[in-house]
Amino acid sequence: MIYIVRHGQTDWNKEKRIAGRADIEINMQGVLQAEQTAEKLKDVNFDAVFSSPLKRTLQTAQIITKLPVITDDRLIERSNGELEGKLAKYVPKDINFNDENEKRFNIENIKDFRKRIFDFWQDITNNYKGKNVLVVTHSGVIIYTRCFFEGEPKDFNYNKLVLKNCEILTYNN
Repeated sequence: MIYIVRHGQTDWNKEKRIAGRADIEINMQGVLQAEQTAEKLKDVNFDAVFSSPLKRTLQTAQIITKLPVITDDRLIERSNGELEGKLAKYVPKDINFNDENEKRFNIENIKDFRKRIFDFWQDITNNYKGKNVLVVTHSGVIIYTRCFFEGEPKDFNYNKLVLKNCEILTYNN
């Protein structure tokens, strides 16, 4: 079984700031969320634990399990370029984050972002069949992880694929 968890809350999540690759830590609420997730998963014997190398995911993974965490750069959140740190309400409304031609603000190309996520999941599904795998990552990565396992949303509403902080998503492998 594959267990996917979004990292615990950060101050930027609480303030509704665009994070991306900014390396910020989880806050006290995030620690509590991770501890609650650890309690929910306490009976699962993980064969492998993967995380983005960014602090917020690594901290969350280390609270959930005491096992060694394998960091993988393919799990890093999408770079939001010059938008990182800005309040979401100040992001131009005409930006289409799912358009591969969107190049403003030095946002990471969606095609490249999706490719690295799909490459990660190809590796996991090929190499960890029948194993319990924990993956702690970011909201944007989880959106396209869901596309990998579930297909594209029919209405192209990717926002409905977002998980809350420390929410758990599972897939059979």
